[in-house]
Amino acid sequence: MYTVFAILIIITSVLLVLVVLVQNPKGGGLSSSFGGGAGNQIMGAKKTTDFLEKATWTLAITLIALSLASNFAIPRNTLEESTEIKAQEQIDDAVIPNLPTAPIDE
Repeated sequence: MYTVFAILIIITSVLLVLVVLVQNPKGGGLSSSFGGGAGNQIMGAKKTTDFLEKATWTLAITLIALSLASNFAIPRNTLEESTEIKAQEQIDDAVIPNLPTAPIDE
């Protein structure tokens, strides 16, 4: 289960990096490559910026949620369980010598 969370976290992180790198910090970014001021496009400059901002926030929240959820999927041994397991292994590994039996006198 932890492996699934780790893979999802990696995928989300890569997507978040890509979405952030597509944006331009000065307001250009992907929206300027679509013609800048052409407002009659299917996905105009304003809508591109809105989409990238929403995608960034969604991926960031998803990454935080997956990170918190993965905490519960980490396999752990409590101190009591590990002590009991070690004690049982020591008992199983112990060699009980075969002592000679005393002869029975009748």
